[in-house]
Amino acid sequence: MTIYPQCAKCLSVYCSRMPLEEISKELLPDFCPMKTNEEKVKSAIEKYGEDDVKKIYVPATITEKEAYEYVRGALIAVRPRIKEIIEFGKFVHAKKLGVAFCAGLHDEAAKVVTILEKAGFTVASVRCKCGAVDKTKLNVAEEYKIGDPSKFEAACNPIVQAQLMNNVGTDINIIVGLRVGHDMLFTMNSKAPVTTLIVKDRLLGYNPVIALYSGYHKDIIESQEKT
Repeated sequence: MTIYPQCAKCLSVYCSRMPLEEISKELLPDFCPMKTNEEKVKSAIEKYGEDDVKKIYVPATITEKEAYEYVRGALIAVRPRIKEIIEFGKFVHAKKLGVAFCAGLHDEAAKVVTILEKAGFTVASVRCKCGAVDKTKLNVAEEYKIGDPSKFEAACNPIVQAQLMNNVGTDINIIVGLRVGHDMLFTMNSKAPVTTLIVKDRLLGYNPVIALYSGYHKDIIESQEKT
């Protein structure tokens, strides 16, 4: 029987407290992958010695360290995510960045591009509606259009966004508000590594974590909607 990792249910978090070789397996929960898949864990760790992994992982970890400072004796975060992206990009010697954005965040995307250009990067940006193709042309039944089913409704086009970035040879691509699923297709088709600056959540002002703490949204989350 397959035992699935259940780290979100773990209260002991020994992985954050001591090295793997010093942890007694008897202390670990039965669902802990360090107990049930120790060889897989060790095998994965070996991959960090590979050049293509090191060139991303090491700068990412250094960027994480530099995002914190001691202020009046307290360790606090001092960089917003866009600043972290800028510093990471400089660290890995990225020259060209791509911004794949949702049409609903055009203003935000324009600001992001301006900030990145001021930081010294060449920036390509592609709107999700690029291609001007009706949703029905991409195998979506007209009944699933948001507006009038009989009228043209431009489809989001994440594959075009990715391929246009590939065409100009971006070094890193940045997602600004692509919808769930579209972000996956963009990432699948992007040759450059992809990071997300803004996630799509119009109801919560693009801040989905609010739903985890707000009782107001509990009924929405737990409702059984038709699929």
